[in-house]
Amino acid sequence: EFKGIKVDGDTATITICATPKPHVEILKWVQDNLTKGSGIKLDIKEINDYQTPNSSLEDGSLAANFYQTPNFLELQEKEKGYKFESLTKVHVEPMGLYSNKHKKLADLPSGAKVVLNSDPANTARGLKLLQTAKLITLDPKVDLPTDTDVTSNPKNLKFTLVEGAQTARNLDDADLVVLNGNYALAAKKNPAKDALLLESGTNSPYANLLVVREEDKDNEQLKKLAKLLNSAEVKKFIQEKWTDSSVIPAF
Repeated sequence: EFKGIKVDGDTATITICATPKPHVEILKWVQDNLTKGSGIKLDIKEINDYQTPNSSLEDGSLAANFYQTPNFLELQEKEKGYKFESLTKVHVEPMGLYSNKHKKLADLPSGAKVVLNSDPANTARGLKLLQTAKLITLDPKVDLPTDTDVTSNPKNLKFTLVEGAQTARNLDDADLVVLNGNYALAAKKNPAKDALLLESGTNSPYANLLVVREEDKDNEQLKKLAKLLNSAEVKKFIQEKWTDSSVIPAF
C-alpha cells in the first residue's frame, strides 16, 4: 500500500488523474459499470494541465494517470527524469486530413496549401499521415520529421505551420488542413464522415496510455485496472459513445 492506493478490507481504491474528455468519461464508465466485485475502486481526479498528472505520479499522490501519448511520455521522461511505465493503450483520438475545397485527396492541385499543427510532435504526426496518403515521402531515418525532411513531394505541396488551436481556422483558405481530433470536433467536423483520411486505431503510435511508476508496474490492482480498460465492454462503450470516430479503441 502507498499513498496512491488505499486498501480497505477487500477493496483497493486507486487514485488516478485524467484529462476531462474522453479520459475521465471512460474512467467514470469503468467505475460505474465494471469495478463492482473486482476488488478495485477508482478515485478519479480531473485535471486540465499537462504537467501536474506526471509530477503528482512522481511524488506518489497518484497511483496512475491517463492522458498522454507515447511521444509525450518519452519527452517528459527525458526532460524531467521520470521513471514511468505504460501498462496499456486505451484509445486514439485520430488525426485526420480535412478540406472545405476538395472532395477527395486526388483533387488536390499542384502547389496546394497544406496547414499543419506547429507543435513538433504533431507536425511529425501530420507529415506521417500525409505520407500514408501517398502525397509525400519522408526521410525514414528521422523520428520527428519537419517539412525539411520531405524527400519527395510530387504535387509540390506548400506547408504552413500554425498553432494547434488555429489549424481549423484555415479550412476555408487552405486546400488541406491536418486536424487533431479535438480541433476537428470544435470545427463541427465529424471525423468518420468528413475526414478525407483518418488515422487508424489498433496500430497507432499515438494511443492514450494508462501510465504508472516503473516500480509499480507489477502491482496487482493496477494490472486489474489495465485489464478492465482493455475489456470488450470498454471497447463497445467507446464505439457506441463516439460514433463519429473522434475516439476509437486502441486495442
